[in-house]
Amino acid sequence: MIRSLQSRLVNHYKYKGIFSMREWFPYKIQDLKLTHTDIKIPDFSKYRRKSVINPQTKDEESADARKASSSIWAGFNIIVGCYSAKTVIQLFVKSMAMSADVQALAKIEVNLAEISEGGHATLKWRGKPLFLKHRLPEEIKDCQSTPVSSLRDPQTDEERCPVPEWLVVIGVCTHLGCVPIPNSGDYLGGYYCPCHGSHYDAAGRIRKGPAPSNLEIPIHNFQTDNSLVVG
Repeated sequence: MIRSLQSRLVNHYKYKGIFSMREWFPYKIQDLKLTHTDIKIPDFSKYRRKSVINPQTKDEESADARKASSSIWAGFNIIVGCYSAKTVIQLFVKSMAMSADVQALAKIEVNLAEISEGGHATLKWRGKPLFLKHRLPEEIKDCQSTPVSSLRDPQTDEERCPVPEWLVVIGVCTHLGCVPIPNSGDYLGGYYCPCHGSHYDAAGRIRKGPAPSNLEIPIHNFQTDNSLVVG
């Protein structure tokens, strides 16, 4: 009887009391697993490089192999980047280049047989007037006898006219871009700009007026005695 009562009291305080184990720790101690032997440790070997499969390997022992691989990939990326940059630059430069029709006008060929001695022709080249003058012997003599020291923009006649009979210049005044009048002005066979009174001789050299320099000579080449290519 007494033992039965003691047993009931113990059970009451053990399971229903204020500080009962059921309230604060509802599991039996013998139900807890302090260790787990059924957990598999993950294996990342297939994701590792061969040089570092062993986790115990020192870093210095595998450094060369790892750096070599990284260097190869870096070099490959640099080569691809340079090639891509080259392609982009080429496309950009080509887009800025002159079109075929513009290049066709960059050079013109002139039949000099159509310009008689003492004659003058005005053509259009790259959007500018081009003066071709078939000089007379007296015009050549006058230009060659002019002292270079007296010129504002010193140039000999031979420098400007390798073929003495022909003068090839761009017909734009070097003062403000006006177009001079051929065979006019104070000098034999020269040019005169009526805008501000600049005078050029038969070699296209500035002799009087506000223009600072001689008429520009374009790149040209005499193919034959009667053929001239400008540009």
